[in-house]
Amino acid sequence: MTKATVADSIVATSVDTALPAQPIDPPTITITFGINDSPLAGRDGKKVQSRVIRDRLMKEAESNVAIKVTDTPGGEAFEVAGRGELQMGVLIENMRREGFELSVSRPQVLFREGENGERLEPIEEVTIDVDDEYSGAVIEKLTGPRKGELSEMKPAGAGKTRIIALVPSRGLIGYHGEFLTDTRGTGVLNRVFHDWAPHKGPIPGRRAGVLISMENGTSVSYALWKLEDRGKFFIGAQEAVYQGMIIGEHSRDNDLEVNPLKGKQLTNVRASGTDEAVRLTTPVTLSLEQAIAYIDDDELVEVTPNAVRLRKRYLDPHERKRMSKSA
Repeated sequence: MTKATVADSIVATSVDTALPAQPIDPPTITITFGINDSPLAGRDGKKVQSRVIRDRLMKEAESNVAIKVTDTPGGEAFEVAGRGELQMGVLIENMRREGFELSVSRPQVLFREGENGERLEPIEEVTIDVDDEYSGAVIEKLTGPRKGELSEMKPAGAGKTRIIALVPSRGLIGYHGEFLTDTRGTGVLNRVFHDWAPHKGPIPGRRAGVLISMENGTSVSYALWKLEDRGKFFIGAQEAVYQGMIIGEHSRDNDLEVNPLKGKQLTNVRASGTDEAVRLTTPVTLSLEQAIAYIDDDELVEVTPNAVRLRKRYLDPHERKRMSKSA
């Protein structure tokens, strides 16, 4: 009985037919869970070892039938396959509240090889109830860059429209936040696994680059103020930063290394215009799900009980350049 799981039939030994059970949707995305190896590791959480993280994930896989955990060759990271980044976000949030520290990668879609050797990807059936005025924006997002196909659209009553579309799982990564913005928080989105279909081609990801800290220390308001024309920030003043940590989004499409620690050069000469007040724009605060959907393949989310930080996978700039060339 210890190995029995959901949908198993526990019967007398003379019975050789199982009871019919509901099919379980297969995992469609995978996220790599690893130890937190940043310079700020071990400050917030108590559970930081890979062995403890593995035990917690295996315990979760016993009760959560939609999750599958596999070890990676190195042994310090674990690939967790599940149904979507929201489900993964719930698991990561539970772990950080239990005192875990870990780093998680960008969600990757699980592919399958077809009978003819072609590459197949998972397709989701998305059912959306939305106000009539927002239906155009939703259809444009799903059927445009996200490669979805509209299968049904009908009035749902009370000024709402029901939209049913078949969308690749890749196209739904990071869409939930956009959907809430487009519908002013009034839309309802439900997704179920539909089928495997031939690969739909490239789906564009994040277009903007990021601002990367080049120093270890505590951010200074004057330095952030001077850098505000470079883009929007994810951190405020007096926050701990380290080399390779992502502190903002660049206004252009390339990554830029900046120094958020540079203070004002002080002299003993007063001059008009030198004492202007520093007024910082409020930083953008990313939720856990937003951070997971935001990062690129060469980036990680550092999750601790008190903080969610974005970072490059390789903190050293020379190592980053070397790895990007080899990739």
